[in-house]
Amino acid sequence: MQIEVLKSKIHRVRVTGADLDYVGSITIDEDLLDAANMIEGEKVSIVNVNNGERFETYIIKGKRASGSIVLNGPAARKVQRGDIVIIISYASMDFEEAKIFKPWIIFPNEETNRIE
Repeated sequence: MQIEVLKSKIHRVRVTGADLDYVGSITIDEDLLDAANMIEGEKVSIVNVNNGERFETYIIKGKRASGSIVLNGPAARKVQRGDIVIIISYASMDFEEAKIFKPWIIFPNEETNRIE
């Protein structure tokens, strides 16, 4: 049996931009992607702490050490610059494997979006 479990989480980062005139996605600082074991193109769920919005999109790699968290395209309507979001990815795995799997969870500085 396969189940879907938490793979990675970037817990509480600040939105640095929202670009409505873009194809879609979320741009994330490459340092955060590395720390959370996420990759460009990966599907993610976004939870907006400020307004309760929950939505899905995919990752675009942002400039390393920039602190970038930018919602692009239609997702830009669900956030405002300065909002705090949680970024979550999931993985499908065998039930027994899932029992011992340890997700990557990071807690960046909310003001700078950097790992300290």
